[in-house]
Amino acid sequence: MKTSQAIAQLAQRALLYEVSCYPKPGLVDPIDHQTHTDMDLFTFIDSSVALLPFFEQFVQVGSTFEQSDLTALMAQIRPLGMRAEDAMLSATKGVNTHKGAIFSLGILLSATGYLLQKSTLTPLKLSQTVQAMLAGLVENDFKALSQKEPAWLTNGEKLYLQYGLVGIRGEAQAGYPTIFETAYPYLKTQTGDWNTRLVNTLIKIISVSEDSNLVKRSGSLQTLRDVQKQAAAIIAAGGIETETGQQGLTKLDHEATRGHYSLGGSADLLIISVYIDLLFQ
Repeated sequence: MKTSQAIAQLAQRALLYEVSCYPKPGLVDPIDHQTHTDMDLFTFIDSSVALLPFFEQFVQVGSTFEQSDLTALMAQIRPLGMRAEDAMLSATKGVNTHKGAIFSLGILLSATGYLLQKSTLTPLKLSQTVQAMLAGLVENDFKALSQKEPAWLTNGEKLYLQYGLVGIRGEAQAGYPTIFETAYPYLKTQTGDWNTRLVNTLIKIISVSEDSNLVKRSGSLQTLRDVQKQAAAIIAAGGIETETGQQGLTKLDHEATRGHYSLGGSADLLIISVYIDLLFQ
């Protein structure tokens, strides 16, 4: 059985794999960070190193959790997630590199630890455990938003009120269907080097993901729909190894740079996909 340290290292590898692959439209990679000028590859490396001990603690919390109500496990890891965010910001001098990834990996790592102690770790069980942990999350986090002062609303809350987007909260509460039903199965079918496999999987994610980061940066739900269509066309062409796919990727990359778009939500889902892939190898 994998140790908590070994599982934590899988999560760290997922962070490093994501930032290392290229080209990634609207994201930081080793050759381009024009849409995120306050961070670069090295900022992400610093963050990934700082987060490793917290990843191990997430697994340990799950592996010692004995209550029947799994929402209590989510409540238990929230303070740990906040400490992990503080460590990230300290390592990056205040730059938010991995806040979304901390949220999702914290949930999945603790769920992994919980299922390991039960000897029932499978992709399906992992998704179901996450759903049980996060039951009522969206309703609880977004209740009474209309009475909240606009200045105090988070970006996620604003997008929920304006467009009805539930963002990563909704994805997580549903057990990460984008990962377990689409991205992870797709990644498993990919061949070739890691870079090609990862970029193709990212494009697959972009084609189906309701990326709230993109809506926030562009200020338009239509931009999200346009980007999804372009990504779907790249996948339909056979991915980035085809001439048509490569042309589509270049066009999408240029548009993201020109529009200063961020696809950070899709990047977080790629990180999770890689973690799941490594976990079940």
